[in-house]
Amino acid sequence: MSVLVLILAVSAACCLGFGFVLQQNAAQRAPLSDFLSPRLLVDLMQVPRWLGGIAFMVAGMVLGAIALSQGEISLVEPLLATNLLFALALSRRQTRQPLGRQGWTGLALLAGGVTAFIVAGQPRGGSAISDPFRHWLIIGAMIGLALLLTTYAKRSRLSAAPVLLALAAGLLYGVQDALTRISGQRFSEGGLTELVTTWQPYGVVVIGVTGLILVQSAFETAPLRMSLPALTAAQPLAGILCGVGFLGDRLRTDTGALAWEAAGLAAIVGGIVLLGLHPCMPSGAARPQRVRDLQPN
Repeated sequence: MSVLVLILAVSAACCLGFGFVLQQNAAQRAPLSDFLSPRLLVDLMQVPRWLGGIAFMVAGMVLGAIALSQGEISLVEPLLATNLLFALALSRRQTRQPLGRQGWTGLALLAGGVTAFIVAGQPRGGSAISDPFRHWLIIGAMIGLALLLTTYAKRSRLSAAPVLLALAAGLLYGVQDALTRISGQRFSEGGLTELVTTWQPYGVVVIGVTGLILVQSAFETAPLRMSLPALTAAQPLAGILCGVGFLGDRLRTDTGALAWEAAGLAAIVGGIVLLGLHPCMPSGAARPQRVRDLQPN
């Protein structure tokens, strides 16, 4: 594993974790009438704390994009999942809650899961699959599932909506990471002309804005512990699927390696859930109304 990729990916995770906490601090005060509306972003642009969170998030995305250009997505995505550790660190500073058994267990599971997956899988590059049908099948499945989750979130109680929206955003961000890697390859091969004449960079922008609306809607309706675990767990799973599915990433496939890879992914998800549900994660105001009751007829 390249030390440069490791540093870039962990630095990106740090920026993302800090950014998510600052964004949720601001979004929880946004009016519910902005739920799943672009107006939410317009209102939040007037909040300095949210702008600071976005600045961290953009820095994290840039660092993540550089890491993706230097390493396989199956390697970078598990490292990006450690953003929850940095979110927990900032939240713990704000709430002054001790880590306790739950925090230390979640930290060990997340760190151990990332290590086990990378060591067992030994992600390495390969030849990208040129079949456009396979590209669109996987990307379409991820986007379709995200759309389904979002639709159900609009019809569900607020207690379920944040989790569903965060899952949808995580799936979209995983696809965005895959398209970011393709865009970087296009730029390396043909420069700016090659980049602007392909659809992938525009897909990165559209998916990024859509995912941002979903995330902020999740942040405004519930405490961070309701949404961040789902977001953090869904993104690496979707990204790894895209990497192995059509970007040419290769993982070891012998029985022992597959067992450790599966155990590593399970530990990552388990650690994310434990850390995300930790009491130090900031809580938002209670939202007793149903989302659909606040939508225009």
